[in-house]
Amino acid sequence: MRDARFGRPPELSICQWVQRFVRFGARAIRGRRVLAHSRIKKFVVLGIDGMDYGLTHRLMEENKLPHLAALRQEGSFTKLGTTIPPISPVAWSSFQTGSNPGKHNIFDFLTRDKRTYLPRLSSVDVQNSRRHGQRGPGVRLLRKSKPFWVVLGDHGIFSSILRVPITFPPEELHGVQLSGMCVPDLRGTQGAFSLYTTESLEKRMCVAGERFVVKRDGNTVQAELTAPSDPFHRNGQRLRCRFDVVIGDKNNVKLGVNGDVHALTVGAYSPWISLEFKADSGLKVHGIARFLVLSTEPEFQLYVTPININPNRPVVPISYPVVYSTHLAKRQGLFATLGQSEDTWALNEGVLTDDHFVQQCLDTTGEREQMFLNSLDRAKRGLCVCVFDGLDRIQHTFWRDIDEEHPAHEPHRRERGQHAIENLYRRMDDLVGRTLEKCDEETVLTVISDHGFTTFRYGVDLNRWLEENGYLKIRRRGRFRRGLIGIDWSETRAFAIGLTGIFLNLRGREARGIVDPGEQADRLRREIAAGLASLTNAERAGERAIRHVYLAPSTYHGPYKDEAPDLIVGFEKGYRMSWANAMGQVTDRIFHENTRAWSGDHCVDHSLVPGVLFCNRRIETESPSLVDIGPTVLDLFGLAIPKYMDGAPLVVAEDGHVGHTVKGL
Repeated sequence: MRDARFGRPPELSICQWVQRFVRFGARAIRGRRVLAHSRIKKFVVLGIDGMDYGLTHRLMEENKLPHLAALRQEGSFTKLGTTIPPISPVAWSSFQTGSNPGKHNIFDFLTRDKRTYLPRLSSVDVQNSRRHGQRGPGVRLLRKSKPFWVVLGDHGIFSSILRVPITFPPEELHGVQLSGMCVPDLRGTQGAFSLYTTESLEKRMCVAGERFVVKRDGNTVQAELTAPSDPFHRNGQRLRCRFDVVIGDKNNVKLGVNGDVHALTVGAYSPWISLEFKADSGLKVHGIARFLVLSTEPEFQLYVTPININPNRPVVPISYPVVYSTHLAKRQGLFATLGQSEDTWALNEGVLTDDHFVQQCLDTTGEREQMFLNSLDRAKRGLCVCVFDGLDRIQHTFWRDIDEEHPAHEPHRRERGQHAIENLYRRMDDLVGRTLEKCDEETVLTVISDHGFTTFRYGVDLNRWLEENGYLKIRRRGRFRRGLIGIDWSETRAFAIGLTGIFLNLRGREARGIVDPGEQADRLRREIAAGLASLTNAERAGERAIRHVYLAPSTYHGPYKDEAPDLIVGFEKGYRMSWANAMGQVTDRIFHENTRAWSGDHCVDHSLVPGVLFCNRRIETESPSLVDIGPTVLDLFGLAIPKYMDGAPLVVAEDGHVGHTVKGL
């Protein structure tokens, strides 16, 4: 097998090609038989990550979302039950598998390595492997269970799956798929931007990106982009790509990279630019990035997006089949491939302005709209799913504008972001209208979100609470050290990592565990849960910070329930795990006022942030849940529901269709 890191996926033999052709033909035959007896021809899921029930309802009442209002009137609109916890990777994994986290193994963005206690991604495992003295990554999806579109494919129903979270690396299916959340950048991170500046190092530091001090020689600045380590270099030297910037008059700038020259304008993003990194072996690694000249005077500042995997020449597969991303790029041009392409950290750290960030979100949304609408035109039968996550990013970063009590609220702001949330709701409504125009009487359309949203005013350091209550011990000089490395494991019984979870330091499970499984662990879970239930914020007149604490053994069921955090914290509105706590850092106090741009969140109790469900037919089931969508699709196509699924088919009325009738709105 060749190294997929350098764009060389495994070559198939003639026999393997014949097997694939025969399998595809057999599926097509089965598909025609299934469709002949199904109740529908096509099912469309328009996923809008983070669409909030309360905000959606209010904006419809204000006549600002006419197409969604038409869906409500002629079809259905209701709350959609989310997961515990209501976090995107958990929720979308439950959506696609129709099961609770105990069966799909995703409980948070982050978990801990049981051997080292270091935080790691919960959904993807990337490991270096050696073959004939060479290095290359092994990428493994940690989400378990089977998505419902794979079940459809087993019966010959074609699916088009676009940017659904937790689908990287892509799995084989009868159809096409472009991976979403957790696709890394070219460096293997979840998004590391670069800032090139002539400012001195002391003036600005970057936490989530890299900052490079450059020198200006007249009107020219020379620098280099860095990519991952060269897998063929003995010392793991990072691959580099040199570029130069020539500053002209009237905000005109020339960027020279890889032998090409690109015209830039100060304050405006470049289009996606192809980048080439050469390894010592002569192999080339391909990426793409957008460049934004922030200023030329008095200091030069250049922002470069995280280096995305080039969809034309992916260094690891980001789609199924592998050539599908290339097909999309040829049809509509280069597009963002990073799982979270909207750079919230660059906004948080003041590198990007509100205007810059909003433009980034709108551009990404536009790219996805194009591929989704084209997919609807091409797929006449079967399943079409696309998830848009721009609304989630905008609400995370601009909730400060609609919450007057938020510490980051500025009542006299005049920047573009002031109405960013409402504007993007309106744009999503327009997309719903264009989608409805493509839906006929035999198409069921659902518009869903995985969770809602609320304000995030205070971060909570649960590790500090555990320390103050005798459950956790800090080593000498261990405070404020990231990655849980400052903790004395010989005297620690519980610790927090990620956005909602507390783990017990169990003997036999954790490398240096001291808590006996069984009765001692059960007693400790209940004791911690009872203590957290009384946690209040004195700075807010004794306001409760936590609504409910869930015990994993009684919350989840399935083969992977023991991989869950022992306790899942359901915060009250206004509270969330602190950033430091999420990364395994123990600070000197429990409550931290949140003054960052990231001002809204959904990492609270699931009862506070339900998702939404619209349908162009009447839904007659009370209290639908996210896990019910997959079983509903299978049922409408006339297929049996697999026993591993926890969801049940929704009762969908045969009449009540709404389609092109809203075209004139």
